[in-house]
Amino acid sequence: MKKILVANRGEIALRIMRTCREMDIKTVAVYSEADRNALFVRFADEAYCIGPPSSSQSYLVIDKIIDVAKMSGADGVHPGYGFLSENASFARRLEQEGIELIGPSAHSMEVMGDKLAAKETALKQGVPLVPGSDGAVTDLEEAKAVAREVGFPLLIKASAGGGGKGMRAVYNEESIDEELHLAMNEARSAFGDPSVFIERYVTSPRHIEVQVLADKHGNCVYLFDRECSIQRRHQKVIEEAPASILTPEMRKEMGECAVSLAKGCDYKGAGTVEFLVDDKMNFFFLEMNTRLQVEHPVTEMITDIDLVKQQILVARGEKLAFKQEDLQIRGHALEVRVYAEDPRNNFLPDIGTLQTYRRPQGPGVRVDDGFEEGMTIPIYYDPMIAKLVTFAEDRKSAIDRMTRAIDEYEISGVATTLEFCRFAINHEAFVSGNFDTHFVEDHFKPEYLDVPQIENEQALAAFIGSVLLSDATAAASQNLQKPITSQWKINRR
Repeated sequence: MKKILVANRGEIALRIMRTCREMDIKTVAVYSEADRNALFVRFADEAYCIGPPSSSQSYLVIDKIIDVAKMSGADGVHPGYGFLSENASFARRLEQEGIELIGPSAHSMEVMGDKLAAKETALKQGVPLVPGSDGAVTDLEEAKAVAREVGFPLLIKASAGGGGKGMRAVYNEESIDEELHLAMNEARSAFGDPSVFIERYVTSPRHIEVQVLADKHGNCVYLFDRECSIQRRHQKVIEEAPASILTPEMRKEMGECAVSLAKGCDYKGAGTVEFLVDDKMNFFFLEMNTRLQVEHPVTEMITDIDLVKQQILVARGEKLAFKQEDLQIRGHALEVRVYAEDPRNNFLPDIGTLQTYRRPQGPGVRVDDGFEEGMTIPIYYDPMIAKLVTFAEDRKSAIDRMTRAIDEYEISGVATTLEFCRFAINHEAFVSGNFDTHFVEDHFKPEYLDVPQIENEQALAAFIGSVLLSDATAAASQNLQKPITSQWKINRR
């Protein structure tokens, strides 16, 4: 493989290209009109505009990308994450054109991309599942019958897709009618498929995922685990590796389950098996992401393995150069996603120009980004600016290093999630490891960001207590706060 087309944009495109350059592989960028001056476009050996800013007219148009691949002579395509990375039709077209997809087969994508098919595969491989419906549910009466069997609370989830779309929590039978209709309509709108399934709502869940890597010769290993429980709108904001709550025995069991699942769908390349862990430390299969994850850097830091390089080697047909017993965890890594979002205003996107942009530096600090000072965050795509990663010999040191790195990161012109991330990683719940996916709802209010950087936990607790009391008093007196105008709306005018 001598030339790779990167079918993506931003930080992940740039990150893939850097590994390609180290491997003496030429790179081809495809870009929309909005990304004409982006860093990844300048970094690539060749670059081709494929359409207007909208992803539906550029990054998601299979024919345009394949045309560029053929014209440029690319013999491989790396899809990154998002866009076409889990599109089985894209994988199949590349195969027909004789172009190697740096990723799994269309078959693996189809099996794991459909939640019901994925559950069936997990069941066959002996991977624990959350109790729920055996198949798709489209009838109200059937849904009610399943709900009674599963018990409340429960979740209605879209069979196709992810990212929290088509997902509804139901706490009693009286509301299942409305919630089922809402979930099915949202699934139909987002994925073109109204099919849903029902499963028990795991209380106090932890989101733990396992990185797997498989070659074309039957070898498959797990590269340990990541904790991804700090989320907003069912999407991750902070990740760490390894997960702090797992015992060596549980880590091994989850890793072996992930490998079994990968083998069950004949998986090739890098993939991630996601699990929910309940408050009794039972784990259940959630889904498999058949691509490189956003948070892959934390796994790279604790294993010293370049996952993109491994993806390319697997696509070339090479065997894995290591076995499971060769792998070991070293140190601890944290990643915070730096989004152009306003945590003071319900994490709404805050698109604008990076008037100031200075990255943190120093030992154990890694920044994966695709921007520089003076550039504008496009309104058309995910508003992530960068991934800030720290690595240290232990978890506490990694947290301390991340705090320093966040303080050193200078960004002006847009609101970012940096303040929230600093608050979160220094919160007693996070530091102690006693948190779950409800962290934002349980522990965060925008007012908490206004307190000076209080290192004394008692002082912080007192401040939070005073805020809560103030809120209660205000509510009792019906003293309503003036609505905040969204910067997102302002910038769209």
